[in-house]
Amino acid sequence: MKYETKKYKDGQVTSKILEFGDLVVTCRGNSYEDLFSVASIKEAWDRLDYNGHYSELNIMSLIGQRSDRRFNEGESFDLKVISNFINGMDFKQVNILHPHSSVTLALIHNSESISHFEFVKKTYEKLNHPLLISPDAGAYKTTHEIAEKLNADLIPSNKVRVNGEPKIQIQGNLDSKDCLIVDDIADGGRTFEYLAKELKRQGANKVFLYVTHGQFNYGFDELRESIDHIYCTNSFRDIEDDFVTQYKIEGLS
Repeated sequence: MKYETKKYKDGQVTSKILEFGDLVVTCRGNSYEDLFSVASIKEAWDRLDYNGHYSELNIMSLIGQRSDRRFNEGESFDLKVISNFINGMDFKQVNILHPHSSVTLALIHNSESISHFEFVKKTYEKLNHPLLISPDAGAYKTTHEIAEKLNADLIPSNKVRVNGEPKIQIQGNLDSKDCLIVDDIADGGRTFEYLAKELKRQGANKVFLYVTHGQFNYGFDELRESIDHIYCTNSFRDIEDDFVTQYKIEGLS
């Protein structure tokens, strides 16, 4: 199966099927333009006689996945809008790398999660078995599952408010330990910065960060002050910085 996609100067995206067969599309999916490109490929493919052929969409960093509910009355439910668009493409299978919540899989038809475990395992072994840190209550379940598979020690943390002020609670002994914070997405990374500072204040030796989807929209200057090194995939974007080690995902250009 071969296809080509091009973009006109006005922003229009168009696709052409060059060789027909089973359709497997791998994309970042981190922008509406990216999803429109996929939709144009699928529309062109559907126009041909596809009886007996298979279609699969692999999304590496789904846009809007943190907007997994209607936060306030009168606001749009963005993940539902995005999911409806993906459902309209009618792929037989949709695979999503490390979705932010189960709501994503509930909204997108025929969807399954692609595990991030192998990336965490590589990081864990490269750092010589550090203490795993779950950054908040929402991440604890998946981090606990990883810790069990790795036979690793895990310490949970959580951010609470005391008299209106945010305070990080850490449940465990960090004395001279190397720590690896594990989570799914880093937007700006300020939460991880605060957590790393608190881990070191309580005795941690070095603090590393693993996230599957590394956006880091505000750069790394502040993060360098408290985090020793960052590990992530290139699911969201490619990063060229000595401070970051990226795992390259096959199929992403």
